[in-house]
Amino acid sequence: MEPITHFLTGACIGRAGLNRTTAYATLAAVLAAEAADLDVLWGLAGPVEELKHHRGITHTFIAAPVVAGVVVGAVWLLDRGLQAWRARKSAALVQKGKAPLQPRPRQPIRWGWLYLTALIAALSHLLLDWTNNYGLRPFFPFNPRWYAGSFVFIAEPVLWALLVMALVIPGLLSLTDREIGARRARFRGRGWAIFALSGMVLLWCWRWTEHARGLALIENTLVAAAPVKRIALEPYPVNPYRWHAILETGAYFQTAEINTHTGEIDSDPGTDVIYKPPDTPAVEAAKRTPLGQAYMDWGTWAVVTDAGQVRAPGIDPPQLPPSHQWTTVDFTDLRFGYSFRGPGQATGSSALRGAVYIVDNSGDAGEEMNGREQR
Repeated sequence: MEPITHFLTGACIGRAGLNRTTAYATLAAVLAAEAADLDVLWGLAGPVEELKHHRGITHTFIAAPVVAGVVVGAVWLLDRGLQAWRARKSAALVQKGKAPLQPRPRQPIRWGWLYLTALIAALSHLLLDWTNNYGLRPFFPFNPRWYAGSFVFIAEPVLWALLVMALVIPGLLSLTDREIGARRARFRGRGWAIFALSGMVLLWCWRWTEHARGLALIENTLVAAAPVKRIALEPYPVNPYRWHAILETGAYFQTAEINTHTGEIDSDPGTDVIYKPPDTPAVEAAKRTPLGQAYMDWGTWAVVTDAGQVRAPGIDPPQLPPSHQWTTVDFTDLRFGYSFRGPGQATGSSALRGAVYIVDNSGDAGEEMNGREQR
């Protein structure tokens, strides 16, 4: 999922009762829920390195306890820093002949509970990322296989609404209590946080059911004229009844739009068929490049096309003497080749797309991913 959902989920995990057991619970949960996505820093080394390492070791079961420990260590440093600052502030006031800072009532820090909170939040990141169609490798490096639930869109407004409501409404209610003079509760929002997290699970169950129903519909309907080798169903945001289907036959791919509420399947063989491109020598060479290896490892529905001498986005073609020829090989993944806004809406051709310039069907003369050149 995108960072907003991870952030809000971590906040709700902290406020679901764990903040009553130890200080800094919500802070630790938020940090641990986001920490796995620090792998985006690989993007500083280039887009190919980012693709290769995104949702890599930081998104694994063996890393989650380490992430939790690092977060707790960061909270410990923060707490020590705050205590040292108050001590220096008090000493400065005493030197000026003023009264030192009065000790504030403070919730005790229970480090075991704080670590458990961070661990739960770190694992929530893996669970959320598994629900969408990008997937993750939770057992890496022992098992490099990608796992993807593919039943929740990567940015789900329904989840945003649930989680934001759980965090905002308690604050609004506290303002009402203040106006009528009611005593302010120390910990607010536990019930709302539990409600939001429970609603998230119920939404997953609903979408999981509709995903299974959609697969059954497409499997029991003659959509493609040739025997189907495999099928994938990709989600749309908000509407749990709308799905984008991909079918693979021996010679082509075919897409379809499914409505599990009405049982309708919409697929036009004239416009929704994508013939498999031939495996040219340039294509085979491109698959051996760093971008090709990373893309083929991740792209479970990858399509690799010898596009000829076509300029790739974000990178100039190689300047070669007349005795050498170059060609562009494109990498796309059909899981992301549809518009989340609905049929007929453009997706943007650079979404999770890569390209390699191949010289004389063997040499790599430049790589780009999403319009960014790998240097």
